[in-house]
Amino acid sequence: MGKQRITDVLKTGKVMVSDGAWGTMLYQKGLQPGECPDEWSLTHPAEVEDIAREYIAAGADMVETNSFGANGYKLAHYGLQDKAAAINEAAARASRLAAGNDRYVIASAGPTGKLLLMGDVTDDDLYACFKEQVTALERGGADAVCIETMSDAGEAIAAIRAAKENTRLEIIATFTFEKTAQGEFRTMMGLSPVEAAGRALAVGADVVGANCGNGMERMVEITKEIRAAFPDAYILIHANAGLPAQVDGKDVFPETPGMMAALVQPLIAAGANIIGGCCGTTPAHIEAIKNAVRNL
Repeated sequence: MGKQRITDVLKTGKVMVSDGAWGTMLYQKGLQPGECPDEWSLTHPAEVEDIAREYIAAGADMVETNSFGANGYKLAHYGLQDKAAAINEAAARASRLAAGNDRYVIASAGPTGKLLLMGDVTDDDLYACFKEQVTALERGGADAVCIETMSDAGEAIAAIRAAKENTRLEIIATFTFEKTAQGEFRTMMGLSPVEAAGRALAVGADVVGANCGNGMERMVEITKEIRAAFPDAYILIHANAGLPAQVDGKDVFPETPGMMAALVQPLIAAGANIIGGCCGTTPAHIEAIKNAVRNL
């Protein structure tokens, strides 16, 4: 496509802006509870493409794909495991159409829901599953794969290896951390931000970071930890619009676009190279983040 790789852009010192939540937007488009969000890439391609277009219009330098749960294990819950390749290829194609040739598609690949620790799967099983997904995402036109919301280093490593050994995609690996009673950040499987980033970098991730689970303020703390340990790493942060509260049985995310934008400067100062959103964020949030980055 004639454009630089993402890491080459980051080498220049530019702070890039990613997109926001996809689940939030899919529900706004009419996704019903119990439906498979990823199947919409096949059944509602225009709506899926429109989400990516809205984020591009908001100023995003890169957009993800509607493929977070489009691995064979997750799709099996809907009886769709045989459509995994088709769903991923369609998801990447929709975002590619929206992104055009000058913006980037960082295709989403989330966890399988299977635990190596419990013997649900083997490393080889996970590798094969992610290989099917990432190769289809590349066929659909992705520039990179965003292996995201990970909690287990073993699963993340299987996904990174599958992408590195079978595609030319740049590899982003992000983990989800919660703050413990002791004030430390850990994944569900006990990994610290430094441990998680280190394991991902060691097997070839081009970009590391955190997504989901925390608002911008806590992401500043997480970014500082990673940057202190890995001064030369590229760091992506996809923060939630704050911590959710239950209102009338629904999760409501309290941070407005302005509130998130106000924390862009501290996040960049902490060491973030790519900033976007996760749960609860919308094109309005991304537009505010983009404007904050421009103003800096």
